[in-house]
Amino acid sequence: MAQRHDLDPDESRRAALVESLPAVTDDTPLMAQLQQDARRRIELRGRRFPRPPQTRVITVANQKGGVGKTTTTVNLAAALAQAGLNVLVLDNDPQGNASTALGVEHRAGTPSIYEVLVDGAPLAEAVQQSPDVPNLWCLPATIDLSGAEIELVSMVARETRLRNALDTYLEWRVANGQERMDYVLVDCPPSLGLLTVNAFVVAREVLIPIQCEYYALEGLSQLLKTIQLIQAHLNPRLHVSTILLTMYDARTNLAQQVATEVRTHFPERTLRTTVPRSVRISEAPSYGQTVMTYDPGSSGALAYLEAAREVAERGAVEMRDDYTDGAPADGDARNATHENQAAAPVLQEEQW
Repeated sequence: MAQRHDLDPDESRRAALVESLPAVTDDTPLMAQLQQDARRRIELRGRRFPRPPQTRVITVANQKGGVGKTTTTVNLAAALAQAGLNVLVLDNDPQGNASTALGVEHRAGTPSIYEVLVDGAPLAEAVQQSPDVPNLWCLPATIDLSGAEIELVSMVARETRLRNALDTYLEWRVANGQERMDYVLVDCPPSLGLLTVNAFVVAREVLIPIQCEYYALEGLSQLLKTIQLIQAHLNPRLHVSTILLTMYDARTNLAQQVATEVRTHFPERTLRTTVPRSVRISEAPSYGQTVMTYDPGSSGALAYLEAAREVAERGAVEMRDDYTDGAPADGDARNATHENQAAAPVLQEEQW
């Protein structure tokens, strides 16, 4: 009890409410889920997440389809924005599903990431604000992006076009008196082509969503090899910072075995939070929303909110440690990356 008095009044109230929840056992899984949801509502509703000392650029990638990349991107982005942070989503997938979920216009002809990558258009001319969450912006994708891979092949500095556009946009925001972005989340297509390479070069961190099924583990080694190639030739500061287990069904032995396997191999990177299978998560995009606004009290929304808190708290600590240790600023790392441009053809020969 003495420790609770050391907390601020709001934290003390939350702690008291959590302690008042009934105890559950392993043989009452439904009650355990209800208690977990109640705890998350108490601990997370209205909470402000810590701001990182500089903009965090995170690419959400996994070349296997159907593991929850887009769902994770848009719901983490909405959760971070609802917690008071400024978030930009770059929809780098020709399917444009992230744009749909965030409720932004992405019909053919709409200024989009295609014009930014292929035509060199300013990113500021294409960014749209999400109608449902005030602090959330999106660079949409249109069907035109499906041909960008072919068009990018013959272009100079094809791997760095998205990074250069984002750097210019972030500087433009500050120069025009706007608040800096706290997070930039990049959604990727289910492949390892030039669109995904651009997404890896623009980012400093990679978040890998892993579906709790066996097939999801098979392609992980190839993804990690690709990330190592990017580190060696184009973006030395890129690293896998986060792994999120999605579509988790605690009732099945397989889901528990996959979760155990992932946590054994990546104990520091795997979030404690798992995202359950949820009808609400699947329904939300059909209404042009994320589950965070469609049904904020659902198990799926609460899971993504807790995952977002983990991402924010981990990142704030890690980036603060980088500054303490005298690590180079992000701009310095990007300048160092330019020195590796001459090695880019090596990457192309090895990977494509």
